Amino acid sequence: MKKKRRKNRIIASIFAIFLLVAGYFSFVYQAPKENTKTVTIGVVGQTKEDAKIWDSVAKAAKAKYGITIKIKNFTDYNQPNKALLNGDIDLNAFQHFAFLDAWNKANKANVVSIGKTIIAPIRLYSLKYKSIKSLPEGATIAVPNDASNESRALYVLKNAGLIKLKSGKKIVSVADITSNPKKLQIKEVAADQAGRIIKSVDAAVVNNSYAAPAGLGDKQTIYVEPVNKDSEQWINLIAARNSDKNKQIYLDVVKAYQTKKTKELVKKYYGNTELTGWDIKIK
Repeated sequence: MKKKRRKNRIIASIFAIFLLVAGYFSFVYQAPKENTKTVTIGVVGQTKEDAKIWDSVAKAAKAKYGITIKIKNFTDYNQPNKALLNGDIDLNAFQHFAFLDAWNKANKANVVSIGKTIIAPIRLYSLKYKSIKSLPEGATIAVPNDASNESRALYVLKNAGLIKLKSGKKIVSVADITSNPKKLQIKEVAADQAGRIIKSVDAAVVNNSYAAPAGLGDKQTIYVEPVNKDSEQWINLIAARNSDKNKQIYLDVVKAYQTKKTKELVKKYYGNTELTGWDIKIK
């Protein structure tokens, strides 16, 4: 009987030790939880320079906020907003306010901006004239023919003092020109053709992505788009789902982007062709 009791005590002791060990490993040495502070950001046509800037932002986000940033590169401008709404990405950073507004209306969506990034001012180029003032009466000026880019080009001509436009509209067309004192001939062409046909016109407003391939730079520039109320809609942004616009983790990503370091890198890699948009005073 004594042996049986002793055996039971030994078994009970072993079982108690087992419970203590199991509890120790369960509550003290838990396996590290997977990092939930990861944010995937969609971009379009990322260049090597863009990648270096985002790498710097990712380091800042990790060091200051414990956030891991992953970049997903798209090739089509129609993809990132859809991917955002589908939950395939958390944020995107590829579009300006005008594009976002038009996309939301066309798709009955409500993607929202949570912070500004950069603006790439477009330019009026000429191979024949050195200044705005030297453009002759009846000069032919080429502009992109798609709604968004044409509107932007016309605002460039307006701010250059060459034309006046109907007030109260964000997106304008040639039909909205209310004054054209030099009787300029506005030639609407495909955006990718504006730089190519510059030899056959007096001047052309050319998108930045097409200017360099056409051999256009500072030397051929006769006017640079100013950053003001007219061009504010062309500032690029970081976008989120409306339901996520106040999430601190996403607002911290914006803070990690909007830094002095990012400003320095934009200047280093893009010179005067890009400007940081969050710290510009709009006049």
